[in-house]
Amino acid sequence: MNAPLIGLSTYREQAAWGVWDQPADLLPALYAQAVEAVGGVPVLLPPVAAAGAAAAAVARLDGLVISGGADVDPGRYGEAPHARTSSWRPDRDAWELALLAAADDAGLPVLGVCRGMQLMAVHAGGALDQHTPDLVGHEQHSPGGDAYGSVSVAVSAGSRLATLVGHDVTVNCHHHQSVRSAPGFASVATAADGTLEAIELPGDRFCVAVQWHPETAADVGLLAGLIAAARSR
Repeated sequence: MNAPLIGLSTYREQAAWGVWDQPADLLPALYAQAVEAVGGVPVLLPPVAAAGAAAAAVARLDGLVISGGADVDPGRYGEAPHARTSSWRPDRDAWELALLAAADDAGLPVLGVCRGMQLMAVHAGGALDQHTPDLVGHEQHSPGGDAYGSVSVAVSAGSRLATLVGHDVTVNCHHHQSVRSAPGFASVATAADGTLEAIELPGDRFCVAVQWHPETAADVGLLAGLIAAARSR
């Protein structure tokens, strides 16, 4: 059986390497390495504005990962920006929302990671809490800089997520926003402070999103689940 092609949405940022310092399409290598480690072939998907591009990409993919990154534009869910909401990327929001719509039409397996979970909630008509520390009173989910927070998560019994990662898991987080609502999705994991940590679509289709970063962990059960769904599709 051919290895599944897994699309990974990317950043578009100013970046420096070698003698160059210019806009670049990039993604931490851990994503691609994690996909490769569980038998998939990673395909990077930088923002594209052309009409029909998302459907064309999805038609060639076996699975899709909506990756982490900057805040989602709060205008996408009808709210004014919080003082701590910044640096959203309209081109990336539009591209990933188009990818999600095309994936829905095609029944493509999808995994959302951190910002990816937030965008999937917004795509479903939901909304975000724009600064989670306002609600929980601490910065454990994003301790600052490039450090990950270590968070204990309880996963709902009987969920697809539980079959992939178990019922109690310690995860690596880096987010200051979180999902308030995600219509149509089941809430399947929470942190001890009540922060929603994972959602999944009921039914047979693999459509799962987590607030943490599974690509950073030695156990890539979530990505293995995505690959299995891509192979069986």
